[in-house]
Amino acid sequence: MSEYQYYEFAAVDRPLTPQQQTELRSHSSRAAITATGFINEYHWGDLKGDPLAWVERYFDAHVYSANWGSCRLLLRLPRGTFDEATLNGFTPPSPDGLDSAFGVHRTASHWILDWCFHDDSGELERFWTEADGPGWMTRLLPLRDELLRGDLRPLYLGWLARVCNDEVDDTDVEPPVPPGLQSLTPAQAALVEFLLIDPDWLSAAAVASPNTEDSADSDGQADAWLSLQSPEDMRKTLRLLLAGAGQQAERELKGRFLAWQRSQQRPGQAYAERRTLARIAEGYDEARTARLDRERRAADALAARQREEREKYLRRLSEQADEIWASVDETLQRGSGAAYDQALHAVRELADALALAGRPADFDLGLARLQASHGKRAAWVARLDKAGIGRGEA
Repeated sequence: MSEYQYYEFAAVDRPLTPQQQTELRSHSSRAAITATGFINEYHWGDLKGDPLAWVERYFDAHVYSANWGSCRLLLRLPRGTFDEATLNGFTPPSPDGLDSAFGVHRTASHWILDWCFHDDSGELERFWTEADGPGWMTRLLPLRDELLRGDLRPLYLGWLARVCNDEVDDTDVEPPVPPGLQSLTPAQAALVEFLLIDPDWLSAAAVASPNTEDSADSDGQADAWLSLQSPEDMRKTLRLLLAGAGQQAERELKGRFLAWQRSQQRPGQAYAERRTLARIAEGYDEARTARLDRERRAADALAARQREEREKYLRRLSEQADEIWASVDETLQRGSGAAYDQALHAVRELADALALAGRPADFDLGLARLQASHGKRAAWVARLDKAGIGRGEA
């Protein structure tokens, strides 16, 4: 298996300057570099640079995948997005010598959130293809905007990735459980897939997560907060809107509102009671059983639909038996291996169709007529014999 690595970086808040693009070009002559990103694939060698340092200096997001079973997501967010205590709740110290599946890097102006996965077994088929890297950035980048708007679910998913990485002990207490874990956004579902988070751990943890509708901010809360805003605060938001910075205005407004909400809540009011990992694990087997049952029922339903469609197809085929025999006769006259294979497929389908219709004698009669013209074609007869057709085994 040849080596394959995929690197992609995205600049969201500010495009790269020409000087920055020149600096990046000095690290790679083959990369696709634009004002908004850097993409390169490696079949040998490696990136001549540190992805974490590049995100700190140039980019807002980075996705990496390697076919030996490693992947990584970095997202850079302004420091005002979260307070340090909030992030610490999701990223307690990991056991010595173990690479963490989720961590946070602090810079002077930003937090850099770091999710990663390593397949030590080398058995996951996902990484064996060179198609794993492209497409992840598009699916995962919306997480950044969700985080900027105060959604903590990606942080909790990072903690669950730590659970799956054996970084969490049974006596360790989970971080605050955000609402909506039972109904993830498409980007959050992609993060679960990217990090190969065990769906049964997610289901067991999500039991304590309130619905987003149940935890939605009431109009009364919003009105109470708005009444406290100064004219200058409101003008600042309106200036951003007039300048075309609608997303920035929304993020800053939502951030201030969420901070006010937290200040109004009594300890323990915002979230459900926090559980130990052992307590969450009590629901793991139940979640696994429920998932396997759903998958079995889905598989049974799919098989039933496929059988029904197959029977409809065979019924239509049985009504066209004469035309099919004539088509097979014409195909065999070409005398090639491909023609024999095509004819054999048609004959086998017709055998099933006439058997379903209760007309096996019609099939035997049609085959006898066909063989009267083509029974001396040794390669064709060999195919029939191997398929058990014409010997009472059709």
